[in-house]
Formats: sequence, C-alpha cells, structure tokens
Amino acid sequence: MNSSYEHIVIGVGGIGSAAAHWIARRGGKRVLALEQFELGHWRGASEDHSRIIRHAYHTADYASLTRAAYEHVRDLEEATGMDLIKVTGGLNLAPNDSAGNAEIGGYAHSLAEQGHAYEVMDGAELAARWPQWHVGRETVALYQADSGLLDIRRANSAHISRARALGVTFRDRSPARGIAAAADSVEVRTDDEVYRARTLTICAGSWTDTLLADLGVRVPLVLTQEQVSYFAAPDLRPFAPGRFPVWIFHGAVFDGEETSFYGFPVYGEAGVKLGRDVSGRFVTQQTRSFEPSAAQTAENAQFLKRYLPGAAGPELVSKTCVYDLTPDRNFVIDTVPGYPHVALCVGAGHAAKFAALLGHIMADLAIDGGTGYGIGTWRLDRPALTDPGFPTDFRMANAAQAQRHNPWETA
Repeated sequence: MNSSYEHIVIGVGGIGSAAAHWIARRGGKRVLALEQFELGHWRGASEDHSRIIRHAYHTADYASLTRAAYEHVRDLEEATGMDLIKVTGGLNLAPNDSAGNAEIGGYAHSLAEQGHAYEVMDGAELAARWPQWHVGRETVALYQADSGLLDIRRANSAHISRARALGVTFRDRSPARGIAAAADSVEVRTDDEVYRARTLTICAGSWTDTLLADLGVRVPLVLTQEQVSYFAAPDLRPFAPGRFPVWIFHGAVFDGEETSFYGFPVYGEAGVKLGRDVSGRFVTQQTRSFEPSAAQTAENAQFLKRYLPGAAGPELVSKTCVYDLTPDRNFVIDTVPGYPHVALCVGAGHAAKFAALLGHIMADLAIDGGTGYGIGTWRLDRPALTDPGFPTDFRMANAAQAQRHNPWETA
C-alpha cells in the first residue's frame, strides 16, 4: 500500500469531501482522504436530505460569501448533472416583542449591504400569502426569494465522485490515531498504516480536539446533540417546495425561554421537517445517542401545533446529529500555529450551506498557504478561542447591526 502522498485530508463529511475535490481540482497530486467510518455515514453532521441555503445572514463576514457559496454548488451541479439546490424562498420570522425581532434587523442589514432584494411583512401579510402559518399581526417576517434547500447528502456524494475522477484516493474505516508534524511534512497514523504527506487538512467536526492534541492545539468546542423530526401532515400538498418556503423562527418561547426553530417543505421524506437550533443537550462523542429524544420530538410537534397546525401529524422519523460549537458560534478556518502546512476547518454547527466553498478555501490553504476569500474573522487566535472568560453566545445574531437598522425598511 502506498503510504506517501502530497496532501492528506482527514474527515470526509461535507467540508472534507469538498476539500479533497478542490485540492485535486487545483492541481494537487497524490491526494489521500481518510474517513474513520464508511463513506456517507450518518454519525457526523453532514447527513440527512436537506440543509437551508440562504443569503440572509447575521453578519457581513458570512453574507459576503453567500454568492460564492451558491456558485460553488451550481458549479458542482454543472459538473455532475445532479440537482443539489431547490429554490423555495426563505422566511425569517419572530414575535415583535422578542429578541428575534432585533435579529431579523441584523439579517435585513446584511441583505441590504450585499445588494439582495427582500421583503418585510407583518403577521397578517404573512398569513395571507402563506396561510399555512398561524401567526398574528404581532409577528414580523423577512422574506428572501433566493433561499432554498441544499441536498447535503447528494452534495457530499457528488464531491466524492468528482474527487475520485480527479485521482483522489479514499480510505474509509481508517480512523486517524495520531498526527506528527515536522517543519515541512506530516505523518498520520491509522490502525494499520502511517501515511506521510507535505500538507494536512483537518475537517473532523466534533472529533477535532482529539486530533489536535498531538499538535499542542486546543479549540474550546462544546458538543450538543440535536434532532430533526419529520411529521406526516394530513395533507402534504400545501407544504410542497413550490408552495412553502424554508424558514427560521426566531424568538419562539418554550419553557420560559426564547429559542429558534427552523424547517423545510416536504423533501426527502413524506413529511414536514423541522428542528430546534441548539437544544441545550450537551454531550461528548462518548455520551451522544443516536436514539431520538421523545421530549424533543414532542417539542417539535408542539411548535407545529402552535404555528403550522396543518403540518401536525404523526411522527414519521426523527434523526440526531451533533453540533461542534465554538463559544461565539463562528467557524474556525486557519492554519495551525507553527505548522503552516496543517490547515483546520470547524463548521460550528452551520457550515453545510458553505461546504462547497469552504472546500475551495481549504484547498487554497493547502496549495498556496493562503486564500483570497475573507476568512480573517475565523482565525484560531481570536478572543473567543483564546480567552477562557469569553462569554458564550450560540445565537447567530448581531445586536450592533440590528440597532443601526430598521428591519421594516425594505431594499
């Protein structure tokens, strides 16, 4: 077995599969991609049928990259002939008296700054347009027509297929047990082989800290177990992709606290899909469960009964995953201090929509040592990762932008 390569990628989820593809596409030779489980497995954060893809984001750091994120997926569609994005339009909505209302102001600011058209409406206007929603006039909603769903499972498969066509070697069921980095090379030890390469790209999600230990680096990640549920609505037709948008509901009150839910039209399963963002179920890789929580299923069902009663029906299936959260809920994209040939990406529980682009960025770091895309916000040396007293905030909000911008001002 060949143990010498030019580039090694660890982790073949959404970001890692894209990185392997882009390293080869950018001319990298002898590329090896290592995956600890079988390819396409369901234990990480890059499975199930759909993720939301959108231009509406809480800061310019992300909003400035959304066009490129779409373009990279469209490029992959062109290369494979596969349909990966289904445009449905997208809603951000919240009660007027909630913190979520201010969050929508931040989203509106980012959209306006990047030149994306959007509409803002009250609950009565929302319900008139989408009577599936049962909300009052006290609700504010922002609609952006280009939003939709990304078929993440198919996108991962497409990246793997294109990478193989470009000569990338994949070794699945090959967990990395140790990393040794020298000044200009790296070794990765698995159960049955030691692989050597000039560069290393780590896209290991919630397993990141285990791999970084050998390099003397720690990223303060918090893992949470999350869950989505599909409910078999009595009538699925009003929730078909052509009739119902993807959505994020900010500021829903459950058990006395504001939280966010998100959801999709019918896709992949014969049911309406939704989940809560950051459930608060803190886990480790050893304690996480693949068994859905009955309590979370009930909470999802309660949300539907309150706001989307036409979608409320028997639970069809629920699925779990793990978020890899940084204290500020932002990505990590950087090279490892002292080892510029070792690059790292952590998606912080919301990277799927950017995965194709992030793979390109990781390839830039591997081949060029830098990238033209703006990633300075997500460095390893930022206070959120280096200051033990940094206040944790997992909500994707930008209060400063929201205070400067009235969400009722349309573009």
